[in-house]
Amino acid sequence: MTMTAPRTSRLVDPRTRFPAPPPPQEQGGTGREGAMEPEPDYGQETYGPGSGKLAGLAAIVTGADSGIGRAVALAYAREGASVIVSYLENDDDAEHVTRAITEEGGNAFAVRGDVGSEQHCAELVQAAVDRFGRLDILVNNAAHQKRFDSLSDLSADEWRLTFATNIDAMFYLVKAAVPHMQPGASIINTASVQAYQPSGNLLAYATTKGAIVTFTKALAALIGEETGIRVNAVAPGPIWTPLIPSSTPAEGVAKFGEKSVFGRPGQPVELAPVYVLLASPAASYITGTVYAVAGGMPVP
Repeated sequence: MTMTAPRTSRLVDPRTRFPAPPPPQEQGGTGREGAMEPEPDYGQETYGPGSGKLAGLAAIVTGADSGIGRAVALAYAREGASVIVSYLENDDDAEHVTRAITEEGGNAFAVRGDVGSEQHCAELVQAAVDRFGRLDILVNNAAHQKRFDSLSDLSADEWRLTFATNIDAMFYLVKAAVPHMQPGASIINTASVQAYQPSGNLLAYATTKGAIVTFTKALAALIGEETGIRVNAVAPGPIWTPLIPSSTPAEGVAKFGEKSVFGRPGQPVELAPVYVLLASPAASYITGTVYAVAGGMPVP
């Protein structure tokens, strides 16, 4: 049998697929997608139409108003899942995500609140069960990050806020969600290359990301045999999200991602396929694993 190569290659050069490090810029607060230059690519035009990989499933995605969470929410909806867009305070960004999903015929609604609150986490899970009648996928993605060049500048309150958002919330949500999840359901936590290659000025953030790796592996061992629920994590490298201009000096933003193998930051949409895989029935034998999406940066 003779095989001929297709006329048009679907390969893309990862070095040039997305922009090089962005221009200098800073934002206050938690950062907003629309104020970033360039705006992150979360997949509205680039993810593709989906193929039913998550058809009939229901998901909660925290921190889904922007960045990685937004890309995951859109990809899940395109793959057939109903999605709760969990977010802290940026109403416009959250509404943008839910509108993008519903205008394409998907099922999504937004829930505002602080996942650092145990009560809110319980209410968030109940909202999914009430709205969808089930909960199959929990993506613990919300994060807080600030840089401090001196230990004396890192307050106890800032330390506690980082842990409340980045690791305590995962425990609260898992405790609330697991009783509603069936065998084959999936919990996916967002870690970071900071868990393996920590930056000193991100002491609190990097410490929580290391804790997330351990939490993921221990939780998978604790509940896997009893419940059939899979637990995994994704460790992003330098990804262009609102966390960056809201927590990095302008001169640092201008160099963001340049140390990756491809010389650029990653875009949120580049992580979405991994989150889809880990949530899908195709990943039935994957648990207790951390997937790196780091542009070649060293991750054990």
